[in-house]
Amino acid sequence: MDILTEHKIPVGKVAAQVFDWLQINGAFFFDALGLGLERLIDGILWCLQTPPELVVVAVFAAIAYALRRSFKIAALVAVGFLFIINQGYWEETTESLTLVLSACLVCMAIGVPIGIAAAHRPRLYAVLQPILDLMQTLPTFVYLIPAIVFFGIGMVPGLIATVIFVLPAPIRLTYLGVSSTPTPLLEAAQAFGATSRQTLYKVELPYAFPQIMAGLTQTIMLSLSMVVIAALVGAAGLGVPVVRALNQVNTALGFESGFVIVVVAIMLDRVLAVGRRS
Repeated sequence: MDILTEHKIPVGKVAAQVFDWLQINGAFFFDALGLGLERLIDGILWCLQTPPELVVVAVFAAIAYALRRSFKIAALVAVGFLFIINQGYWEETTESLTLVLSACLVCMAIGVPIGIAAAHRPRLYAVLQPILDLMQTLPTFVYLIPAIVFFGIGMVPGLIATVIFVLPAPIRLTYLGVSSTPTPLLEAAQAFGATSRQTLYKVELPYAFPQIMAGLTQTIMLSLSMVVIAALVGAAGLGVPVVRALNQVNTALGFESGFVIVVVAIMLDRVLAVGRRS
């Protein structure tokens, strides 16, 4: 056993060297990326916090009705947000929703094209599969270390850690939807002279749309599950009072903020459950 421990494989040392090299040589890229993500976050946060609270609630209720065509779902969203306002967590809720929406935009913008490319190139997916497995199984707290190194403290590192954890979902589900397009549909498109691009936009993507929407749903719900972890790197939102309650052993604050997170999760789940009955 001593022989094994004496010749330790330098996994941690190599990882530290890689991150040190990236920090030195990729400073310009990470600064530009951090600035872009910060502006995205600030823009969404401005849209949620600048109008009066009741106006934002009405907008969300209208969106819920437009998506589900159900007055019950719209009323559920309105009552849920009114409860959040009553508990005094409106600002934290808008900050968490900003993190969720930002992660959703970034993940879908990256994940859908990668999923399409992987569906058309089996070798690419064979390479991606172990990487995606690693991204989802590696403890999420590990992502916080390089996020802090490259982006400091605040919402941006929380967003980066969330994106790394959530990104496999849209990639896998987009790949599944596009790759499962029935062969007769593809052959019919080719018989009518459709190009590869036309086949993608008019056959494969419409057929894969339910799977892509499932990837969107998973992205939003998984992003919400990261709000507490993101708070550990200075990200504002509902995770902050949860962490504060843990540090202070404050049962009232913990249950209060935790229940607000549950309310947000229920509202998102009901609004996004497009294929289920109300």
